[in-house]
Amino acid sequence: MTILASDYDPTLFGNDPWWLIVAKALFVFVFLLMIPLIGVYAERKLFAKMQMRIGPNRVGPKGLFQSAADGIKMAFKEGIIPAGVDKPIYVLAPIIAAVPAFMAFAVIPFGPEVSIFGHRTALQLTDMPVAVLYILAVTSVGVYGIVLAGWSSGSTYPLLGGLRSSAQVISYEIAMGLCFASVFLLAGTMSTSGIVGAQEDTWFVFALLPAFLIYCVAMVGETNRAPFDLPEAEGELVGGFHTEYSSLMFAMFMLAEYVNMGTVSALANTLFLGGWQAPWPISIWDGANSGWWPMLWFTIKVWIFLFVFFWLRAALPRLRYDQFMKIGWQVLIPIALVWVMVVAAVKAMRNEGYEVSTIALVCAGTALIVIVAALVWRASRGRGGAEPGGVPAMPAPFNPTAGGFPVPPLPGQQVPDAREPVGVAPARTSEENRHA
Repeated sequence: MTILASDYDPTLFGNDPWWLIVAKALFVFVFLLMIPLIGVYAERKLFAKMQMRIGPNRVGPKGLFQSAADGIKMAFKEGIIPAGVDKPIYVLAPIIAAVPAFMAFAVIPFGPEVSIFGHRTALQLTDMPVAVLYILAVTSVGVYGIVLAGWSSGSTYPLLGGLRSSAQVISYEIAMGLCFASVFLLAGTMSTSGIVGAQEDTWFVFALLPAFLIYCVAMVGETNRAPFDLPEAEGELVGGFHTEYSSLMFAMFMLAEYVNMGTVSALANTLFLGGWQAPWPISIWDGANSGWWPMLWFTIKVWIFLFVFFWLRAALPRLRYDQFMKIGWQVLIPIALVWVMVVAAVKAMRNEGYEVSTIALVCAGTALIVIVAALVWRASRGRGGAEPGGVPAMPAPFNPTAGGFPVPPLPGQQVPDAREPVGVAPARTSEENRHA
């Protein structure tokens, strides 16, 4: 018999025998450990392919054991703790960064109800009525590890990286939370298994396309990955918050980064892409959403998102920090607010008995995306615009040393010729000096 998503009930959780709970917890732990192990190798191979290089090819067949060799190397390297650090917090920070990344996966559904050694159980460690809020809260704790690492290092660049990360998480979690709100409104539940069940007929990526696109941008900013890897920008901050770390403590930061990538990818899959449900046309097969097959669909979807993470890092340059914050506060948050109001209006009309189909949400989302794209295109076209009479606007004069320290020009500003300094009075002649 096919187990449909609508048959899921959160009351099923908590009744498993202890050995089954331990087995599911170990499975989740191993699944997450495989993400950095495979992801590092896949990312380096992808970079090599895009840059016409070979990539890892020495350790094992075609370099398959390179990730394991790197992990062993970091484990056996000497751990150096610089003088002047706050040692208890310095040691605790990597743990705080890594542990929440694993905890968030506890409420992610891998599949429907199955039989394991005669026991019927859901392929999910646990669930709760506010499971998505639990994920949001736990992942927010992870930023404390980054902030404390920067502060406890007693160095300028790590401190700046930690402060950047805190500002980054605050700005992008607002947009992410608004995306969650639109999903809650449409699904009528905050339970992850319930949200997957609500997508049995239509995945939310179609009905909530603006929320999905905003979440995709916000999740890259949330994980500090390129092009939003500003807390560890090597061109400005050496290595950012983990500059003073080495050996296993450095490895824990890298582990937290890759596991967080897996967590946000699994969450995007759960909220917008039907979770473990098979994509069309595989879903036409009666057994596609029963048994152990859904775990395969879930894993494939997660790794598609991880590939996008790798691809972005290989293809896009790092943004300037003011540009990055402007995208979060002036673009993503206003659009997310407008979209939540649209979804709330549709939900209210349905509650009042009006027949508002999902097609209306799809059309509204498409219209919103078109309007935003037109505004962005117009703004980019008018950046070097002209005055009303058709005469090109002259850029404001730019003095790179006006504040006492040389700064790079902003977009639209021209750097003056070094032979014609700006803001410096011309030298007086000898005649002018006599009169002075």
